[in-house]
Amino acid sequence: MEFQLDQGWTMRPVKGATGETYIGVKGEQQIFIKRNTTPMLAALSKEGITPKLVWTKRTGNGDVLTAQEWLDGRKLAPDEIGSRNDVIDVLYHLHHSESLRKMLQQIGGVTMTPELLWQELLQELPAAFEEHTFLRDVMAYLQKNLPTMAEKNITVVHGDVNHRNWLVCQHYLYLVDWDSVMFADYALDIGTILGQYVPLSKWSKWLVTYGVQATDETLERIHWYAVLSTAKEIKRLLLQGDQRRSKANILQLKRFFSG
Repeated sequence: MEFQLDQGWTMRPVKGATGETYIGVKGEQQIFIKRNTTPMLAALSKEGITPKLVWTKRTGNGDVLTAQEWLDGRKLAPDEIGSRNDVIDVLYHLHHSESLRKMLQQIGGVTMTPELLWQELLQELPAAFEEHTFLRDVMAYLQKNLPTMAEKNITVVHGDVNHRNWLVCQHYLYLVDWDSVMFADYALDIGTILGQYVPLSKWSKWLVTYGVQATDETLERIHWYAVLSTAKEIKRLLLQGDQRRSKANILQLKRFFSG
């Protein structure tokens, strides 16, 4: 990598990452470094949604590195997400922040409609989605029931709020990995949480806590996004060759798909 930190600092790749994330180390000090991530980090850090931004620097080859404070913490377990009110608090803050909306507009943030999200799902789709009867039914449902996207429901969304991107540090909850940040229906983030981590019987209660009235129309819209996000996770796992976890997600999808 054509970049050197200030004297005394060294960089090493984060194990298991894709070559875009590093740990900066100087004695006992550590920072988290990422290459070419969203310019939204400064605003997100200021609002306390993601760990503090330390600096941003441009490399000689035009890449941009961002450094955030290194926090000793842990990722949320899948069975925690649906029962934590601070997950709801972080999402509500994100979806209703006017400063984040303005920032994303300034940097030319994309708007993802249901049609665009559907088309994205179709790209590099594993053969199992055609061979598996249930998955064929799921895809037919998604295509047939594309929801409309009302202007009032378009907000800044994270776009990938799975359990891997929630970090607990000293009892404070952060949302990390913002490469998918965009404008979309806030039901995209909510549908991911409900579809993958919350039993169908508790969806209405979760929505009331968030501040949304669980009308039939709202539930139908969120249900579509829940199906979409779970199908996207199944696709990701199949492409990775993770049959065990893909089967677990198919089972989870079956629990609420016909509910």
